[in-house]
Amino acid sequence: MFIPSCRFLPGALACAALSTALCTPAAAATDAFPSRPIRLIVPYAPGGGPDGLARKTAEVLAKELGIAVIVENKVGAGGMLAGEYATRATADGYTLMLGSSTHVTQKILQPAVNFDPVTGFTHIVRTGFTPQVLIVSTDSPYTSAQELIAAARQVSDPFNYASGGIGSAAHLAGAAFSGAAKANTMHIPYRGSVEIVPALLKGDVQFGFPTASTALPHIANGKVRALAVSSAQRLPQLPDVPTLDEVFQRDDLALDAWSGIWAPAGLPQPVLDKLEQAFKTVYATPEIKAFYEQAGTQLNPSASPADFTRFIQGETAKYQKVVSDNKIEVNP
Repeated sequence: MFIPSCRFLPGALACAALSTALCTPAAAATDAFPSRPIRLIVPYAPGGGPDGLARKTAEVLAKELGIAVIVENKVGAGGMLAGEYATRATADGYTLMLGSSTHVTQKILQPAVNFDPVTGFTHIVRTGFTPQVLIVSTDSPYTSAQELIAAARQVSDPFNYASGGIGSAAHLAGAAFSGAAKANTMHIPYRGSVEIVPALLKGDVQFGFPTASTALPHIANGKVRALAVSSAQRLPQLPDVPTLDEVFQRDDLALDAWSGIWAPAGLPQPVLDKLEQAFKTVYATPEIKAFYEQAGTQLNPSASPADFTRFIQGETAKYQKVVSDNKIEVNP
């Protein structure tokens, strides 16, 4: 590209010409965003509740941006594979990731993982909160959390509980429940949350804590029974099911999972602004609100990217305490 020399032009004109020559291509590229499909990396298996929410969001986002939004599932290692993949991507807005509380806990449990949930990403917007649901098979003899607790305290062989992986929301909820119950339990991590219910139905585990978006359809079709929820308040969809705080008469067992949209660190501000506004517009549509509400997820977009980052920093401190208090380890 040819750039005119300032010494052949009057001062102000020279600077204007130089600025235009240097900045026009970058500005044009930013103005054109998005000009090709966007990938949304989802660290959950296809067919599960979080995957369904991500796909619905991508569908409405594509309409809002006028460009294809492709959901790409990268499952494994409790979300670490997705996190490591996304943090290495180019920070141009064309690779996004559904970040979550699981990525925070993974970094706490395994400091050597190759991404940092706070510094390794641009935090675009928080999506909302989803509680976990304590479930058992409908063939199980336990019809209340108290019955399950009493049995788990007396068994010689531990009760197994399933999760979608070490450090996942289901793992932390199960560990916190076991600690509060002083029960004899063993954590059985699976490759994804979609495997929790099949493990229950096969009798490989006695209970699990999938997210509400995963649990509610199986509760509705009668495959599993809900005994408690991890939210601070009862779920509108399960008004007769108590919270863990109610079960244990405590006020420190509300452990809602949360999620949001992340991009690699260093996302250009104009692209960040455009994506934040697009997602907030999507979350405000009646179609998305109804879809998330039916799945038991409370939409709660962050006020700004900076606010979302501060939230994640606070959640890191909170989960460090949960992990420490419950002596949660990768290989206990």
